[in-house]
Amino acid sequence: MAQDARATDLCDSYNRLKEKLLQYLSCPSCAGAITLVSAEREGEEIIGGQLTCASCTRAWPIVRGVPRFASIEEVEEDKAATAAGFGWQWTHFTQIDEKYEEQFLGWIAPVTREFFKDKAVLEGGCGKGRHTLLTAQWGARDVIGIDLSAAVETAFTATRHLPNAHIVQADIYNLPFARAFDYAFSVGVLHHLPDPRGGFKSLASKVKPGGHISAWVYGAENNEWITRWVNPLRERLTSRMNPRALLQLSKVPTAVVFAATRLIYGPLNASAGGAKLARHLFYNDYLNAIAGFGWREQHTIVFDHLVAPTAFYISREEFAEWWPEIDAQDVTISWHNRNSWRGFGRI
Repeated sequence: MAQDARATDLCDSYNRLKEKLLQYLSCPSCAGAITLVSAEREGEEIIGGQLTCASCTRAWPIVRGVPRFASIEEVEEDKAATAAGFGWQWTHFTQIDEKYEEQFLGWIAPVTREFFKDKAVLEGGCGKGRHTLLTAQWGARDVIGIDLSAAVETAFTATRHLPNAHIVQADIYNLPFARAFDYAFSVGVLHHLPDPRGGFKSLASKVKPGGHISAWVYGAENNEWITRWVNPLRERLTSRMNPRALLQLSKVPTAVVFAATRLIYGPLNASAGGAKLARHLFYNDYLNAIAGFGWREQHTIVFDHLVAPTAFYISREEFAEWWPEIDAQDVTISWHNRNSWRGFGRI
């Protein structure tokens, strides 16, 4: 009996921790408080139910463990198309790779693992939840990953065992949160939005004074070959294809990339002498960075570049203009793999 009582206490504690999400929620229409009016529990998880605004009485369902503040049926066509493509991607490519930690820290540098300790964190565009998972494991007090797409299903499955991780389906332009976060970040998402700068400003608006924000975006510099040759192909053909057909077609360029990284870029960069030669090769920094990934992850990367209807390549000058607009201080902007920009600042 005592053991059963302890198990019940643990279960109740876990559910209370999951319900901590409520303290961060705020009605996206009127900024009113949001309350949980009904809940269906499955073991240690709130798996269904309803949330309601105490002020304007708007209501949102909790479906399969995820609060649903938006869906692709409710947003503009361009956003819906992007969400549909990436949603399919992240419900298919669900693998976890040991190199994700190194990759993630590269995208958000100078942020380190220790930075997350005891912070309330908001992730703008969580995909399959790999960064939500890492952030929670690194000691964040709470981390909320949002996504508009069906990827929330995969992200919830990946993180549901962690009491400090929460997944919410929402539109980044209409976030259902109070200004309550110590840190927000967006990796690889803003440049796929119809208005990247607007998405960045919306995310920053949920960071409390003294908090920090990171963003990583495709760079215009050194990517002219993509904007000239790959973008037209993606816009006119591959992003319009059935994703299952694209999955097969994308194996062809993946085979080329995989062979190049495994036979040329990876081996050459493994020694100091080889690295001196490799730095003269086409796209060396990036191809060397992904050389350690296996076939499936490299296939994910290629598919990712071909599936999106929208992709902006942003110059350093334009990216730098974003930060004064959110009154950011102590901003650092740095070149990553010589093909993208990462920024970090205090609000």
